[in-house]
Amino acid sequence: MFVLAFESSCDETACAVLEMSKDQRTIKSNIVASQVDIHALYGGVVPEIASRAHIEAISKITYEALDTAGITLKDIDLIAVTQGPGLIGALLVAVNFAKSLAFANNIPLVPVDHIKGHVAANYLTHKDLEPPFLALVVSGGHTSFFDVKSYTSLEEIASTRDDAVGECFDKIGRVMGLCYPGGAAMDKLACLGNKDAITFPSPAISKDTLDFSFSGLKTAVVNYLNTKNQKGEEICREDVSASATKSIVEAVKDKVAMAIRQTGYKKIVLAGGVSANSHIRKGISEVCAKMGAEFYAPELFLCGDNAAMIGAQGYYEYLEGAVADECLNAYPS
Repeated sequence: MFVLAFESSCDETACAVLEMSKDQRTIKSNIVASQVDIHALYGGVVPEIASRAHIEAISKITYEALDTAGITLKDIDLIAVTQGPGLIGALLVAVNFAKSLAFANNIPLVPVDHIKGHVAANYLTHKDLEPPFLALVVSGGHTSFFDVKSYTSLEEIASTRDDAVGECFDKIGRVMGLCYPGGAAMDKLACLGNKDAITFPSPAISKDTLDFSFSGLKTAVVNYLNTKNQKGEEICREDVSASATKSIVEAVKDKVAMAIRQTGYKKIVLAGGVSANSHIRKGISEVCAKMGAEFYAPELFLCGDNAAMIGAQGYYEYLEGAVADECLNAYPS
């Protein structure tokens, strides 16, 4: 089955073609039109600008995805599209485009939850991966543990109580004057700094819950930076990045270990944009190795928002009969 998939939940316009079957999960094309350069001018995503950029890009990348895959629209058996969560204006671009394309060509249309899509990126990287398993989704908007019972059934069992880990990374990076997105720049700087140079609070709020809280850490780092600036003292961005990253990684390691003990799962899946962070990947891998669990993470090009992951999840949703009609709408949360 050939699946044509679309993703436009934030600032990436994406289209992909996948060939999916019981024994096959193949990416035929995966085109992403990034808006990073546009939003870097503002230090973050501007929703209205993102929506307009999606409109300009979506038709072009659809042709490109089909051409790269070497097929035409007549070969497509299924169209999948991100329905939410995300920026409502941005989501509506791909939802309406995919809906029009599907109904004009009599192709089944499947709505996909963005979070499920991130988890499904691992199915494309690890062809032997099957539910059930425990998933940790880490991104700019989410930091949550999910009990993945089947390909289409995910139950959130814990999350952040305020900011997400990606938002924490990006805000700290922005205050330090790093290029947008700050999280990626911090990942590189953390490799060069002394992780024990500065003591920051832990986002692991309690030993009685799997929940996180990143607002306190974010505030502590920002206050440290502002105090240094007010005193005219030099800031070692490498040490700040390394120390803040250490606080985050140690908290994640503690919660993953607790989750393994509580759920009994021996398959741990990492997903979401922040799953590209080298320190978090290494930390969870160490915990899994110590506790006899298998660790899965997507290839780096599948960590950020992309349409391939939406196509993979869309295929499994279709098998469960989740076909949309002309009333399909987007939802922001």
